[in-house]
Amino acid sequence: MPQEDMITVEHLIKRYGNYYALNDVSFEIGDGEIVGLLGPNGAGKSTTMNILTGYLAPTAGDITIDGVRLSDDPAGIRRLIGYLPEMPPVYPDMTVDEYLNFVYDLKGCKLPRKEHLDEICSVVRLGDVRHRLIRNLSKGYRQRVGIAQALIGDPKVIIFDEPTVGLDPKQILEVRNLIRSLGGKHTVILSTHILAEVQAVCEKIVIIHRGSIIACEKTDELSRVMEDNAHYRYAVCGAQKDVLAALRSVRGVRAAEPTGERDGDAGVYLAEISGGFETRRAIAGALADRGFLTVGVREAGDDLESVFIRLIDRADGAGKKPGKKPQRGANA
Repeated sequence: MPQEDMITVEHLIKRYGNYYALNDVSFEIGDGEIVGLLGPNGAGKSTTMNILTGYLAPTAGDITIDGVRLSDDPAGIRRLIGYLPEMPPVYPDMTVDEYLNFVYDLKGCKLPRKEHLDEICSVVRLGDVRHRLIRNLSKGYRQRVGIAQALIGDPKVIIFDEPTVGLDPKQILEVRNLIRSLGGKHTVILSTHILAEVQAVCEKIVIIHRGSIIACEKTDELSRVMEDNAHYRYAVCGAQKDVLAALRSVRGVRAAEPTGERDGDAGVYLAEISGGFETRRAIAGALADRGFLTVGVREAGDDLESVFIRLIDRADGAGKKPGKKPQRGANA
């Protein structure tokens, strides 16, 4: 049965004068999905999240969350969202219980107070610190308090902005497990610079660069967007300059660079190729014709980090520039 969309972003534009922070952005997120929002600094992630949360108004375009359109009911959209910014919005002079009750009242929550807050504290494992001042809690516990406030009101959508920044490895694992447990009941958007975090937690990835969507794929299918090319590691004996010239001379080799690694007397090179077996055969012939000994060849895995960098490089190579006037439907 097809998954229904919880969030639909349609041709979103945010303009400051002649500068386009968002350039005709469109994507969908299914009900109960955990989605990673990725992009370099200044890509448009924060702008997108600020519009989703109702903090910022778009210049053009619209958002629909659970059937509610931002243009029709901004307050209704905000009631559907729980938000944890990068710096948790906690009051250090309150106890955890005081703060959560304050947020409950601030949101106008109608759910049974005690039962609802007890359930949230159980989910985020705050039971042992509910009567302690927030200022006396570790950063990991303060982060849990921030997550707890986002859950108050049982929102359909939860947005996390860099939720594990500054945490130690054990705390990072705990927060990741917590976010993973929220999927299904809630739709979760996770904005982060930590690619391993996205791979560990998210089912889908949206990559934004210079205000435009350059990928929107299931996490385990992201490398498909680069399927025309493959990466191979060649260990070759010979002068680096001459080996690189030989590799780059072959039609079908899109790029070749030294990795800085050594395999005995051989230097290791990373080659991005298209054309499959025919290109690899041509590379073997070119190296042999020049008298270079190839001591090893293996395919380089397409981990998320390498795919992310290649997508950004491809977008830059295609000439995507900030401030360019958007073309309708370019990212649909």
